[in-house]
Amino acid sequence: MYKFYFEKLDVWNNARTLVKDIYKVTANFPDNEQFGITNQIRRASTSITANIAEGMCRSSDKEKLRFINISFGSCIEVMNFLIISNDLGFINNDSYIELRLKVSGISNQLNALSKTLARQKINKNY
Repeated sequence: MYKFYFEKLDVWNNARTLVKDIYKVTANFPDNEQFGITNQIRRASTSITANIAEGMCRSSDKEKLRFINISFGSCIEVMNFLIISNDLGFINNDSYIELRLKVSGISNQLNALSKTLARQKINKNY
């Protein structure tokens, strides 16, 4: 079966795993948070993968860079909701640390990809 370019990226695959982890951990959140933090953190995590996928199909490095930056913002949004969820006792400390490490790794990968795309953009302009 054909794989799209984004499917071959480690950052997309790591973010995809994060989405599954977020869905599992939020399944245990209080029912009254279904339309609050549960919904927000799930949407933010899926936004990471969606923006990587959409960005990597764009023809220009400028457009790719824009979507990777949006993905990075969603990554930080997930981090925010993890911190708040831990503060509120929705997730235990072990899960919080595990997920926080995954989000940090993905944000580092997105930063590296962003820098690579920015360099490519600059080099094409010369």
